[in-house]
Amino acid sequence: MERNVVISLENTSVTTNKVVQLLEEQLAYLKQQNGQLEKQNQDLLNKIEVLTEQIRQLTKALYGSKSEKSKYQAPDGQVSLFEDDPSFNDPEQTEEQSTETIRYTVTRKSMNKKRNDVFLGHVEVEEIHHHPAKLACDCCQTDMMAFSTVLVREEAKFIPAKMKRVHHFEHVYECKNCKKDSLQKAQIKRGKAPQGAIQRSIAGPTVLAKLIYDKFVQYLPLYRQVNEWARYGLLTNDKNLSNWVIRVAEDWLKPLYDLMQQLLTAKSVLHIDETYAQILKRSDGKPAQSNAYNWVCRTVASEGPVLVLFKSALSRGRAILADLVRGFKGTVICDGYSAYGELPEVQFANCWAHVRRYWLKAESKNGQIGVQYCDRLFQIERKIKHLSADERVKVRQEEAKPLILEFFDWVDRSPFFGKNAIAKAAEYTLNRKQALMVFLENGHVLIDNNPAENAIRPNVIGRKNWLFSVSEAGAQANAICLSLAETAKANGIDFYQYLVKLLTELPSLPIHQQPEILQQYLPWSEHIQATCAK
Repeated sequence: MERNVVISLENTSVTTNKVVQLLEEQLAYLKQQNGQLEKQNQDLLNKIEVLTEQIRQLTKALYGSKSEKSKYQAPDGQVSLFEDDPSFNDPEQTEEQSTETIRYTVTRKSMNKKRNDVFLGHVEVEEIHHHPAKLACDCCQTDMMAFSTVLVREEAKFIPAKMKRVHHFEHVYECKNCKKDSLQKAQIKRGKAPQGAIQRSIAGPTVLAKLIYDKFVQYLPLYRQVNEWARYGLLTNDKNLSNWVIRVAEDWLKPLYDLMQQLLTAKSVLHIDETYAQILKRSDGKPAQSNAYNWVCRTVASEGPVLVLFKSALSRGRAILADLVRGFKGTVICDGYSAYGELPEVQFANCWAHVRRYWLKAESKNGQIGVQYCDRLFQIERKIKHLSADERVKVRQEEAKPLILEFFDWVDRSPFFGKNAIAKAAEYTLNRKQALMVFLENGHVLIDNNPAENAIRPNVIGRKNWLFSVSEAGAQANAICLSLAETAKANGIDFYQYLVKLLTELPSLPIHQQPEILQQYLPWSEHIQATCAK
C-alpha cells in the first residue's frame, strides 16, 4: 500500500498545521511499515536458525558419532582427540620394557602351558597323531624309535547338528495266568508316551526350542530358517514355523507369561518403554502401514529376580498403559511421553538420561553446561549403586538434591527462547521438574530409564530382521516369547535349554488344574537354576 502526500505551497488554502498533520501521518505509517518489516525479518531469521539447527542435527545423525559419552575436556577447554583410541591408553613401551617382555615371552613358550583358552571346559578333545611315512632309517635301514611328541597346532572342529526321526511306541502287556481263568478278567497294562507339545505335529521339544531360540535370541526370521531346517533334513515352510510358534506360545508359554505379569504388578517400581512395530492384519480397521507398538515392563534388581514383560498393542495410548499396569501401585520410571501420567495410585519418575540427551543435542556452551550438570548426577549414582536403598536416599538428599536445585535455577534464569535445540532442552527440563526429582525420595528408583531401553533393544533388532507380524496373534506370540527370553537371560538361564525343559515337561503336567506347579518353572526357581543355568 502506498500513499502519496503532495503539498502545494502555492495553494494558500493549505495551512502549515495541515502540512504538519500530513507529515506526522506519513511518519506514523512508515514506522508501522518498518515495524512490520522488522518483525518479518526476525521471523525469517528464526526460521533460518531452526532450519540450520535441523540441518546440523540431520548431518550429525547421518555422519556423526552415535555415542552419548562425554569427551574428556582439559581445563583450557581443549577436547582430547585420542580418547576413543585404545592405543593411546597403554603406557609407552621403553626399550627396557620391551626387552623384559620378550624375555618373559620366550620363557613362557618353553613351558608346557595351555596354548588356547578360548574353549569352554566341556569341549571334547580329539587328538590326531602324524607319523613319518617311512619309519626305517635311511642310512642303516633299521626301525627308528619315537623319542618326542610335539604339539604343533590346535584348531576348532565344528560338527553340524543332526536330525533324527523319533518314533514313540506304546507297548501293551497282559497277564497270561489270569487269562487262563475264565472267571477272572485278565489285567492289561500299556506304556504311556509323554504328551507332545503340539498334538498331531512332527515338531518335538528340541525342534520347537531351536525354532524359538533362533528367532528371538539369534533374530533369524522364520522364512530364513526354512533352508536351514532343510539342510538338517526337515522339509517345512515359514507358515508351518509361524503356526508352531503361535501354538507353543498360547498353550505352554502364556501360563508362565500370565504368572510373570501377576508377579510384576506386585512390585513397587517398574521401568516402562515402548517402540513401534507393524501388524498387517489389524482389527481396528487401520491400514497395514499404521504403526503398532510393543511395550516393555522391567522390574528393578533391588526388588528380587528381574522380570521383563513385553506386550503387543495397536496404539501407544494411555488406555494401553493402564491395562499393562493394571493392579500396580507404585512408581513407574519412564521418558517424557504424554501418555505417562494421571493413572490412579501410580507415580511417574522421569529419566535423566533423556534430559541429558536434549542438552547434548544443543552442542553449544550452554548445552555443555547442561550436560555437565547431568554428568555430575550420574557420577553420584555410580558411586552409590552398591549401597542399600536407604543409604542411596541419604546420599541423594545430601549431594544430588542441591545440585538438581542449582541446575533448575540456572535453567529458569537463563534466557532460552525460540525453537532451537537449547530452548527445547530447557523446556523439556522445566516441564518435568517434579517427575525428575522423584528418585531423590526412593532408593529403589533409578535415575534413568536405561534398563527399559536396554530391555526393548532385542525387539528393535528383531524388527529389522523379521520386519512385521502378519496377525495380532503372531505379534502377541512374539511378545510372550521375548518376555521369556529376556527374563531367562536376566536370570542367567540358557534360554534354549529352558525351552526344551518347558516343552518336554509342561505338556504332561496338570498346569491348568494346578497352576501352582508353574512356580517351579519360573527362570529363578531352584528347579530351573539347577538344570538350565549357563
